[in-house]
Amino acid sequence: MKVREVVPATDIAALLAGADFVDAFTIDVANGALDARGAAQAMTGHSPRWMDALMGLRNFLVVPFGLKTPRRSATVSRATIGIFPVLSEHPERLVTGFNDAHLDFRLVVDVAASGTGRQVTATTLVKTHNRLGRIYLAIILPFHRLIVPAMLRRVETRSST
Repeated sequence: MKVREVVPATDIAALLAGADFVDAFTIDVANGALDARGAAQAMTGHSPRWMDALMGLRNFLVVPFGLKTPRRSATVSRATIGIFPVLSEHPERLVTGFNDAHLDFRLVVDVAASGTGRQVTATTLVKTHNRLGRIYLAIILPFHRLIVPAMLRRVETRSST
């Protein structure tokens, strides 16, 4: 299945008022029973090594700036999806994210009927608070545009009916 960039269809102001950056990617999957939690878990489960290496580098580089360095837990919890705290959850939408001194971040996973399958959309919202947040966002954006589609492709392979 092909991942497509789409115009975000979420209520941005309700999810993260004043967001400086918003994008969305979508994929159609065959699993007609998939819900938002299942899609989010498939997206954020065991990452490819290249993704883990990038996150490790990111965590190493941001420590001197006092930025959060989330760690994966061996414990499965309804309060988190991967490294992200769950902020709200419904069968069709799961919102994860956190607020930090340099920026606020949200990842919204929407699931909707699409033929006999489901359409899964990942929307990212970021609100920067200062120069550090703007610099950080500028540095990670090229990687973000690779990582989110790769995460969405994993929904098809990990959510088979």
